[in-house]
Parts: sequence; C-alpha cells; structure tokens
Amino acid sequence: MRLRLSPCVPADLEEIVDYIAQDSPRQAARLLRLLRSRMKEIAKQPQIYRLRPELGAEARSATVGNYVILFRIRQNAVRIERVVHGNRDLLSILELE
Repeated sequence: MRLRLSPCVPADLEEIVDYIAQDSPRQAARLLRLLRSRMKEIAKQPQIYRLRPELGAEARSATVGNYVILFRIRQNAVRIERVVHGNRDLLSILELE
C-alpha cells in the first residue's frame, strides 16, 4: 500500500528528534530511523496492527519504544496521522473521525 503522512507528522518527528537530541544526537538519529522504518512496515501489512476505536473510526496504532504511530487505512493507502509519545493524552491530540 502507498504510505501517506498527515501534515502533522513532519512536525511531530521534528519535535521528537529535537527533544531527544538535547541529550543524545546519536539516539535521536537512531529513533528517527526506527520510526521511519516502522512506518514502511505498517504500509506493507497495516491490518496486523491494533485497532483503536476509542481514537476514531478505523484508527490503528503501532509502537516504537515509548512512541506511538497512529494511522488508518484508506482505500489503497495507509495514512500516518500522528507520531507521539505514548504517555500523551491521545484523545486530546487526535481527531480521526
């Protein structure tokens, strides 16, 4: 399936990398590679990831360490909606309806 990113995702990734790079630029770069790799994996088999109906219609999630990739399947594409820390209040930052 094609992989699409919501307009929020580049800013999410930048925020995550900037925060981690304050302590370890190497770890920040590593996490960015892991997040991008997981997004590609999601596009290959999106149905294997957990449904999250409490977050919106057809919402799904995948984790990378402490971070959550929120996405949904639309026609022949996977759209990554947000990439956020797992401790955040997902309902307050995500509107997938």
